[in-house]
Amino acid sequence: MKRLAIAAVLALAALLALPGLGLAARARASLTDIENDVMCVACNESLAVAQSEEADQERSFIQALINQGDTKAQIERKLVGQYGPAVLGRPPAQGFSLSLYVLPPALVALGIVILLITLPRWRARSRARRAAVGSSVALSPDDARRLEDELSRFGG
Repeated sequence: MKRLAIAAVLALAALLALPGLGLAARARASLTDIENDVMCVACNESLAVAQSEEADQERSFIQALINQGDTKAQIERKLVGQYGPAVLGRPPAQGFSLSLYVLPPALVALGIVILLITLPRWRARSRARRAAVGSSVALSPDDARRLEDELSRFGG
C-alpha cells in the first residue's frame, strides 16, 4: 500500500518534470507558436490576434530571430530584453507568481495521495461491516427449516 503511494507520487513528479527538461526548447521555433505565447505590448492582447503597427513590428522582430535559427526560449528572452516582461503571455516563474505554477500540480499530487491512502481504508471498513452484518444474523431453528424448505422447492 505504501509502496503504491510512493510509486504514484514519484510517477507524478516525473510527469511534472518533463516540461522542465527543455526538450521543447530545442525544437525549431515557428512564428505561429511564439505568437500564441506572447503579447502585443501596445494592444495588451495576444500577438496572434493583435492588429496594430506595433504588433507587426514584434512579428518582424520574431521572424528575424527565427531566421537566425534561435530557439523559442532564446527568442522569448530576447523579446523580454527588447519589450520588457509584459511581452510574455504568462507571469514570470519567480516570486509570488511562482505559486501559479507550483500550486496546481501540488494540489493534484496531494489529492492523489489522499485517495491512495483513504480508498483502501474505506474498502476495508466496508468489507468489515458486511462481514459483521453477515455473521451477526443468526436464524432460529424454525426460520432455518423454512429457508431450507423454500430453497429446496426452487432448487429442484
